Amino acid sequence: MDAAPQSSSPNPQPPPTLVDRIAKHLSAIYENADHTELARRLILAFDPDASGESSAAWNLPAERPAPTRYRESDILLLTYADSICSEGQPPLKTFKQFIDQWVGDAVSTIHLLPFFPYSSDDGFAVVDYEHVRRDLGSWDEIEALAQSHELMFDIVVNHVSSKHAWFQQFLSGEEPGKDYFLTVNPQTNLSDVVRPRTNPLLRPTPTPQGLAHVWCTFSHDQVDLNFSNPDVLVEMVGVVGRYVRHGASILRLDAIAYLWKQIGTSCIHLPQTHEIVRLMRTLLDHLSPGTRLITETNVPNNENLSYFGNRNEAHIIYNFSLAPLIVHALLSGQSQYLQRWMRGMPPAPVGCTYLNFTASHDGIGMRPAEGLLDDSEQQRVVDAIRSFGGLISTRQMPDGSERIYELNISFFDALKGTFSGTDSLQVERFLCSQTIAMGIEGIPAIYIHSLLATHNDFDGVRKTGRNRTINRHRWDHADLMGRLNDPQSDTARVHSELIRRLRIRRNQPAFSPDATQFTLILENHFFGFWRQSTDRRQSVFAVHNLTGQIQSLSLEDLNLTSTDQWFDLIGGTTMPGMYESIDVQPYGCLWISNHDGVEP
Repeated sequence: MDAAPQSSSPNPQPPPTLVDRIAKHLSAIYENADHTELARRLILAFDPDASGESSAAWNLPAERPAPTRYRESDILLLTYADSICSEGQPPLKTFKQFIDQWVGDAVSTIHLLPFFPYSSDDGFAVVDYEHVRRDLGSWDEIEALAQSHELMFDIVVNHVSSKHAWFQQFLSGEEPGKDYFLTVNPQTNLSDVVRPRTNPLLRPTPTPQGLAHVWCTFSHDQVDLNFSNPDVLVEMVGVVGRYVRHGASILRLDAIAYLWKQIGTSCIHLPQTHEIVRLMRTLLDHLSPGTRLITETNVPNNENLSYFGNRNEAHIIYNFSLAPLIVHALLSGQSQYLQRWMRGMPPAPVGCTYLNFTASHDGIGMRPAEGLLDDSEQQRVVDAIRSFGGLISTRQMPDGSERIYELNISFFDALKGTFSGTDSLQVERFLCSQTIAMGIEGIPAIYIHSLLATHNDFDGVRKTGRNRTINRHRWDHADLMGRLNDPQSDTARVHSELIRRLRIRRNQPAFSPDATQFTLILENHFFGFWRQSTDRRQSVFAVHNLTGQIQSLSLEDLNLTSTDQWFDLIGGTTMPGMYESIDVQPYGCLWISNHDGVEP
């Protein structure tokens, strides 16, 4: 009789520990470092209490966590801490009063734009990562906001202010900052570098060793950090850990695409940059489960999508192409470009989702429209925005030419008319834009100045000399209250209707970020899509009239099932027979559903 066969399988390997996982990331970034020791330093930087006996947890198996789940009630409000000011009171306290009285549970998350001491760019040239600006309030006010809403903080990761202690140390040749910045011979060929600005890339800077030329992607007051020095990564991971301890549920990696520099390349989206995002994700997944990572990459659509990685980079990415395409659709009254983009967008990977926004503290980015809107259509948008009082910012191309980078205008005023000129339908057109963004797959994000129908701030631009100030108005609290309490004001009309629609939206399972989505093929003056809840109980057919005329919608085009009673969640009206037609008002929006989203 033959002997029993011997097992040829090797001894099973133990699952990797957290230190192992981090060290693997580090081996792809730093070839010559002691990866295990550096991994331990990163863990301690993130959580200084992870020492002594608790450090044994580092050596426990670090299994990949279950995918993050998202809810239809996930809705984000984006704001500066001082967007609403009241004399004699810290703006953060004034903002909390506004949230409690005028927003409440209509949103789940508040994105507080940089609230740290800064020297320029309205907070994005950080002088001190550890403290709240005294004129805004304190960590106590921020943590009070966290009692009622989740919070999202910015990690301004690519650069620091020239006034930051690290750069001051660089200027005097002191540790540790003297090795934290990248210097380049000015004769080096840097023509391949992709940048979002037109100012010179290198800043001449006197140092004890002589004149240095320091890398500045954005401005000469925003000096890029040199992440090829592992100590810089340790410092930034420490910042991430502090923000988590102060209540951040979502961390936004600002300008992350430009993080790693390598002469002779474009210095955007480099492999080391993606690996650092993966490393951050691993740290959060295991040391702060439930904290989500969002990457800010204002670039063409396919480049932006790369930051999902293999479900191991960002939990959330911005849907940057949405804003310019919605503007074009509503200015033209035509959906073909928006519809083509929507049909080509992949569902977000399991455990990931999109952040859908139209307006933000920056302008309307035009890079994400590249390849989606042809040059002639982009120029039509630019011409219309200029006629509505908007400004245009450019970026420098490798050949020295300039190309449109973003449109600077309040989103409310971006829709004060169409390609044919201004008209009386600004409020209706604007509400349509926001309703589109509320409904599509992902988490909707609304800018505070969209919620308040804020107009272009021309006085602010004159004071600062910066185009982006046009969309960063600071409301006087008393003035704002007067407008909100006047039902005829644009502010009251927009605010009340957006809050109402947000509250409807947050109760519909079909609007869960994980729900199914298909683009509807309708006549070109409509834009529509179908959402279905994960349990298939609820469907919502979202249809938007992109024109200033009444349009007839054939319900047969929606494929409504005959066994259900259909009604419009927004208007509260019941649909007639499934083979009949209905009139859709100028810029009217329909959420046609078979279920009201409220469980019996």
